[in-house]
Amino acid sequence: MESKSVNKIILEIRAGTGGDEASLFAGDLVRMYQKYAIKKNWQFSVLDSSESGAKGYKTLIAEVSGIGVYNELKNESGVHRVQRVPTTERQGRIHTSTASVAVLPIVEAKDVQVKESDLEVSFSRAGGPGGQNVNKVETAVRIIHKPTGIVVSCRMERSQHANREKAMEMLRAKLFEAQREQAVGSVEQIRREQIGSAERAEKIRTYNFPEDRITDHRIGKKWHNIEEVMEGNLDKIVKAFTEKSEAS
Repeated sequence: MESKSVNKIILEIRAGTGGDEASLFAGDLVRMYQKYAIKKNWQFSVLDSSESGAKGYKTLIAEVSGIGVYNELKNESGVHRVQRVPTTERQGRIHTSTASVAVLPIVEAKDVQVKESDLEVSFSRAGGPGGQNVNKVETAVRIIHKPTGIVVSCRMERSQHANREKAMEMLRAKLFEAQREQAVGSVEQIRREQIGSAERAEKIRTYNFPEDRITDHRIGKKWHNIEEVMEGNLDKIVKAFTEKSEAS
């Protein structure tokens, strides 16, 4: 499947090393991609999340759809590192934290065959947005793909059926990525290939707030005005990868 034809993706953002500051940074990345999606007139729908504090996330999984979304965001996959003074730091020391990003193309059902007998499906109360009904009815869906150990879940839709459909989209996306990379085993192995283990040393990009500098370590490019980028102005970064791709 050509990346240019993929107009729907699964976006996973997970806090890495760095404790609460890593969760806050993951939240910053979530909002950055949300704002970029608004600029591009893309749809950004949260499928599942685990919040940490007022503005932080341990994990957020979203579906993003729009023209060229995969082609523009595929290079965001990897470990993002931040260097800054946390709001909780009383002595003004710079901390280093990480968050990982994974971008998976959503594929049609005909592209990935999934047997019902290979699935273990469970339901629970969602406990998230959607009003009182979402807490009284078991609408949240969790699916385990037994042959690979891949686990997906969705709890943000109002009906059990809708959550199951979204969860199946996530599962097919992960299986497609595994097939594409010829990976065998669990989703943890697939994710390690794409984003590393989220350790500080395994990074694709560093956001250095004290020096107001973003560095992408894969292409050796640097940009200033971090606050502008964090407000969703990713065009110059996306353009740099496009130009590199066209030149190679």
